[in-house]
Amino acid sequence: MARRPADRLDTVELIMEQWRRERPDVDVSALAVFGRMHRAFLRYATLLNEVFERYDINMAAFDVLATLLRSGPPYRRTAGELAGIALVTTGGITLRLDRLEKAGLVVRERDPADRRVVHARLTDAGLALINEVVAVHFANEKRMLAGLTEAESERLARLLAKLERSLQHAEQTAQAPEEDQEPEEGAADARPASPGGSRAARPQR
Repeated sequence: MARRPADRLDTVELIMEQWRRERPDVDVSALAVFGRMHRAFLRYATLLNEVFERYDINMAAFDVLATLLRSGPPYRRTAGELAGIALVTTGGITLRLDRLEKAGLVVRERDPADRRVVHARLTDAGLALINEVVAVHFANEKRMLAGLTEAESERLARLLAKLERSLQHAEQTAQAPEEDQEPEEGAADARPASPGGSRAARPQR
């Protein structure tokens, strides 16, 4: 029976149907979730950047500025604290702070009680900017969810939280390489070094 237009396969369903035809021995059911997550994230990122570009910032800069704002007065955090919240390396946060400081949106200052500790703090200009961007940003995100009811949004949020826990469990239980397997010559040196000189760990996401 021919499909009605309303039943037409979406892109992910089409890809899954192709995989089932070519590799019926492989379970591709997870693609129904992760394929749509990936496609949704690409659209989400595009819509976010349309807002951020109006204010001459990007998603990484917004992440830092928003974290400082959420911290409350005096709107400051150390690079290590920012890295832990943003799930990136301290080196990655340092690069973001360099750019934001150059733009006059943050300033770095030493803790008077411990000169070894350096805080990144919002400047008056940074505080004014992020307060303006936040209002536009969350209105933009709300618009993206217009196709869902309030109940559907709440259920999806719960399911995504459950999915994140499942991913964390998968990370923790991932099998390590066989100990008795001989590494290929030079393989130990193939990984790029991190800014601190040690070999880079696997990405956070």
